[in-house]
Order: sequence, then structure tokens, then C-alpha cells
Amino acid sequence: MSYLDKESILALGQIDPEFKAFVDSANLPPVNYDDIDEFKAIVTKRNATAIEALGLPPPEIKQSELEYPTRDGAHLRAKLYQPTNPPKDGSPLIVLFHGGGFCFGAPEGEEQTARNFVQAFGATCISASYRLGPEFKFPYAAKDGWDCLKWAAANAKSWGADPYVGFVVGGTSAGGNISAVLAHVARDEKLSPPLTGQYLAIPALLTEKKVPEKYRPYYLSYEQNKNAPVLPVAAIDMFMRGYQPDEDDGVWYVPFNHPKGHKGLPPAFFQIDGLDPLRDDAIIYERVLREENGIQTKSFIYPGLPHGHWAFFPFLKSSEKFRKEQVEGLGWLLGRKPDFSKVVLKAAAGGA
Repeated sequence: MSYLDKESILALGQIDPEFKAFVDSANLPPVNYDDIDEFKAIVTKRNATAIEALGLPPPEIKQSELEYPTRDGAHLRAKLYQPTNPPKDGSPLIVLFHGGGFCFGAPEGEEQTARNFVQAFGATCISASYRLGPEFKFPYAAKDGWDCLKWAAANAKSWGADPYVGFVVGGTSAGGNISAVLAHVARDEKLSPPLTGQYLAIPALLTEKKVPEKYRPYYLSYEQNKNAPVLPVAAIDMFMRGYQPDEDDGVWYVPFNHPKGHKGLPPAFFQIDGLDPLRDDAIIYERVLREENGIQTKSFIYPGLPHGHWAFFPFLKSSEKFRKEQVEGLGWLLGRKPDFSKVVLKAAAGGA
């Protein structure tokens, strides 16, 4: 993807016709972003329905519950997804973090993604929880994620995974933020085995107040999409009141502004929604990685679609397209050709 001019960036925010037809006919109710507890209750109920809809794993996937230890003695949930018959050339390790504004969500939010990666590549996947705001404020989420990533690297062999044939960290929205943060921490702390890729889906990488001046002319989505469905700025503000991050912390919260820069990071795969306030976080960051730091990148952009469209509106044709390209992008990161014979491309609702 080449660096986009302002007109091209703004065009990405023009609402998708299929999504517009749905919005015009659905009469969606207004959402209250003043009470985070009320909001979490609604989302928790929705997510429970989505989890039930996924059903039992197919026979080619072994699915189990684990716990990982944190630096302060807590033990947090993680779900393990393994191939029943691992590939002869080794099972890559993929660690996933769910979305939810650092304030809600669960490992099941990435379950369809994890299952698809097992089926397409014979990968071993971890989908991890982390402590959530407002009970656990910044930097709990990212530091829990680091504890999980170290634990996964240390235990990969016991699960039949081989990180040396592929070791990817990835996530959605807040989980994309955590993944970008961890790519830097893993580089700086010399994680062994080292990461070979990072998957950033609709990631939060910047804050409006901390956009470097040289990129501000291209940071248009926060204003353009401030009233967009799913993640208006009012929702971002609610999550930030709950998580209370330090916007000056480039290590654990704003990886775009990491004090040591981005040299030496693994290749990055992006999926970006056009009708999303976070859109230009990813568009600008991709350009910075590729053009200024020589890092290989791959991106898929979904013009006119809101934050997490595949999870909230799984019936859209673009949601199936997202699932297909998600697998293709991971194949690019892993250097493997996907086996689509059992992959479920029909999107199911999930966490974002």
C-alpha cells in the first residue's frame, strides 16, 4: 500500500453501500456511553450469545483451558487451540489478544480467528485474557500481555508448537495496541525465541493529543469518524475514563511514539476499517514502519466500514472477505500457503 494523500484517506470514510442499506433499515437504538458498568453488562450478554453460536470445536482442533502466571502472582485465563494432527514441518505459535477498549472482552472474542489459523496452517494458538478496567487500570493490560507472551514462549514445546517456524503476536483493537506494544518490548527484552510477525487488526496506536506534527495533516479519521457506528469518540472517551492510560508512555501505551523507535521489529500485517476513528493510527503507522524503518508490511483496508465490522455485522459480504484476507495475511507472515478446505469464512460475531 502506498502512502495515501488526504483526499484518498478521507474517501475511506465514505460509508459502504451494503452497510448503509443495513443502517437505513435497522433503526439501531442509541447507545449510552456515560455509564461503563451498564455498557459492560450489555456487551457481556452479547458476547455470551456469540460464544454459544460458535459451538463445539471441529474434530481437527483440540481446545482446552489454561492459566498463565503474572508478575504479581495472579493467574489469568488463556485458551489453547491445537491441531489434532500437527503438520510435519512444525506448528507455528500464534498468541492473540481480544479487543474491548481495555475494559471488557474475553479470550473467546478471538475464537473463530484462532480456529481458522489452526485449520489453515496447523498452528498452535493461544487466546489470552488480561485484567480489565476500570478495576485494573493502565498498565495492567499490556503488562499482563507481556507476562503471557513470555509464558507462551517458554511453554510452546509442551503444546507441540515450534516458535522457530513462526511466532506471531496479534490482536484486535485494544488487543492490537497490546500486540504492537509487545512487539517492541519483545525486541528490547530479547524475547527467546524471537517474534517473527505481528498482526494488528484495527489497532489503537496513537492518541489525538500525541500525534507528531509531521503526521498530523494525515491524521483525519478521529474527526471524520467521531460519530461513526460501533466506536464513536464518545465510546473511546468512556474506555479511557475506565483504563486511564498515560498518553506520554510510548513503551506501554502509545507504541507509535516508542522512545527507541521501530527498527528491528518483525513484519507487520494490518487490517483497517475505513469508517473508524482509529483508521489513521494504522495507516500512518504502516507507512512509518515500511518507508522509514524498512520493515515488511501487508495491509487490507475496508472502505466505509465501521470498527470491527466483521464481529458486529457478520452478515455483511465484507465480513466474509475480512475472514478470508485475515487468513491470507497470516499466511504471508508465516510464509505458508493457507489450506482453506476447512476454514470457516462465514463470519461469526465476536469481540472487537
